[in-house]
This record gives sequence, structure tokens and C-alpha cells, in this order.
Amino acid sequence: MEGQNIIAVTNRKLCKRPFFDVFRDLTKKDLKTIVLREKDLSELEYYELAKECIKICDGTRAVLTLHNFVDAARELGVKRIHLPYPVFLRKAEYLSDFDYVSTSIHKPEEAVTAQEMGADFVFAGHVFQTDCKKGLAPRGLDFLRNVVDAVDIPVYGIGGISPHNISEIMGTGAAGGCMMSGFML
Repeated sequence: MEGQNIIAVTNRKLCKRPFFDVFRDLTKKDLKTIVLREKDLSELEYYELAKECIKICDGTRAVLTLHNFVDAARELGVKRIHLPYPVFLRKAEYLSDFDYVSTSIHKPEEAVTAQEMGADFVFAGHVFQTDCKKGLAPRGLDFLRNVVDAVDIPVYGIGGISPHNISEIMGTGAAGGCMMSGFML
């Protein structure tokens, strides 16, 4: 599953091979972006990991988006940032130096607020059942359709997205889907 309607989201803990091998393979795919989302790391650890990922991306057509750590992204010269919604709300007015800013939302109203505060696109989820959100009921396709209808910016479904259900995601009017587990092989 590739194409400009797909965003890869990393989680090195899911990798069955060395993370940098998996990441190198991602840079060879035709993806909208690769979001380096490693939530268990300190900012310094994340900075070091991101530095290596930037080196791997150099000389490829891969587009890297950093996650959560705005200062690390600035220091590394990465102009794309994806933020958890609460972080986005706190920092939105200080992000004008980024080319692309995105956030994760869980309600149509959050998508509207994100759009009003300058987000370029949003991840909406979780759409389908996923191990990342064990025990939480998925929000479903109607939720995703409601988010798409609420805003003018692109919406990417996240949560349980696979080659088997991406057509359902696209059928809601979403710009695409985010996939983690299927890429961390």
C-alpha cells in the first residue's frame, strides 16, 4: 500500500527487524510523509533518532515529519511537525516557521479548531479497531465522514488502516490514511 494518500507512522517497538532497516525501506515508498512518532523517548533521545532518520532520508524523495518535539524539529531544520492535539493548542501560534503543521483529533469540533488555528491537515481517529488503542471502541467511518465534512483542510484517517480497508477510508472523502503496524515489519 503506497501512494500520496498514505502516511507512514513509525513505532520502532513494533519492528520485527532493526528499526533503521524498516525506516530505510519506508524512504523507498511513495508516501505523503513519514511521521517519526516515538512517544517513549525523551527529547534528547528523539533528537538523536531523528538525526539518523534525516541522514537516511537525504538523497531520497522521502518526506519526514517530526512528532511532538518542536524545538528538536527546529534545531534539526525539519519544517514539518505533527503534534498531539493538546500540544498543538498550546503551541499553534508559535509554529509559523514550519511549512506543514498537523495534529491528531478525536472529534469534528477539534478538527474545526485545528483548522482555525492554522493546521494544514489532521489525523482523525481511531477509525478501526487497533492494538494501539486496546479496549477503546473505534470511532468508525461515520465519524471520519463527519470530520471530513466539518473542515476544508485534508483529513487522514488513522487507526487500524490497512490495504484491505483504505478504499473505505477514501470513500468518506478523506485525503487518505495513516498506517503504522503494516509498515513496521
